[in-house]
Amino acid sequence: MDQEETLTALDNIVTQYNTYEDFLDSQITTVDLYYLEDESLARQLVELGYRGIGEVVKRDDFDSRKASIEIARLAERTQKKSLTSAGKDLKDDFLKALAVREEDNRSGRVSSVIFIRDRNSHGQEVSGYIDYCHRLKNEDFELYFSGKKRLLPKPSDLSFYNWESHIAVWNSTPNYQVIADNPEGLLFKYKRDRKILNVDPKAHPGDNSTRTSIQTGLYIQAVIFDHISRRKT
Repeated sequence: MDQEETLTALDNIVTQYNTYEDFLDSQITTVDLYYLEDESLARQLVELGYRGIGEVVKRDDFDSRKASIEIARLAERTQKKSLTSAGKDLKDDFLKALAVREEDNRSGRVSSVIFIRDRNSHGQEVSGYIDYCHRLKNEDFELYFSGKKRLLPKPSDLSFYNWESHIAVWNSTPNYQVIADNPEGLLFKYKRDRKILNVDPKAHPGDNSTRTSIQTGLYIQAVIFDHISRRKT
């Protein structure tokens, strides 16, 4: 049996039995108990590999693997709890798209920039680019995923433009540097790998980046740019 098969067999045993003693008991036959007349001695012989009807598993290996599986289970449970989109009944494709990207943006595996164009609470048309990862760290997205609040660009985002007042602002974030003096339009430099994200719909978004237009009933227009950093950590 190779190492992978051995580990798989151990995992099956560890998940099947709560304690090492439970595993030992499963290996003891009625014949063993009849002749030995001592349950603790029967367990000891199974542990040493002299008796038993299955795989020989050392106590340290069992306990170590049991702990590893439990740690992984707790970590997964904690991660799921930290995702504000978890368990939500999301109807609109935009919210579904955000939910799909939430974990990767929180972990840093992906960095998404969201473009939204719509009307604000005053009926004014606004548009802008949002650093999704940055917003996730600074806002409670439970309000957005539950439908209690709409995600809209703000003057503090990567860029913001009010089409009625003609107010235009842009700001760098911990993830992106804004390049506003480009004659062909806004560019965002991802600080981790220094790659350029081009948000011009007529241009390629750049290395390791994609552009996805979202069909949504919540906004006039919504586009998500995803960038995967290739910098070694």
